[in-house]
Amino acid sequence: MNIRTAQADDCSLILRFVRDLALYEKALEEVTATAEDLRALLFCEHPKVFGLICEIDGEAAGFALYFYNFSSWRGRLGLYLEDLYIDPAQRGKGAGKALLQYLARQAVAEGCARFEWNVLDWNEPAIRFYESFGAEPQSEWVGYRLSGKALDRFAAG
Repeated sequence: MNIRTAQADDCSLILRFVRDLALYEKALEEVTATAEDLRALLFCEHPKVFGLICEIDGEAAGFALYFYNFSSWRGRLGLYLEDLYIDPAQRGKGAGKALLQYLARQAVAEGCARFEWNVLDWNEPAIRFYESFGAEPQSEWVGYRLSGKALDRFAAG
């Protein structure tokens, strides 16, 4: 198993994994990103989003996309995992855990106050997996989102 930093020529692969994840999450119709969008964000002069590819026997098995957020209470950065996906044919081989441990080590090495992500409340296999190594749900916080026309209307005043 090999985990490597995503490269610009991985953008089509990353998009395929994003679409596979969205299909699993019953939201494929919401994916509007293109490989070019990913390339522009992941591989610009000052990227704000980063990617990893996990390979098993030289074949891409999954990916992770992440970025850094900030804890004003701790005065330190945090690492936020946006997406993690392992191809169903490659599951059960440790790729998901390896990607998470890779990112956990990176968060510790960079002095991050936390490593966090979201999971859909119906995704019991993922919830059990995360809780098996000590991750805890943050149920006291409720996420909010502005997007699309609501974001545009609010921004316009």
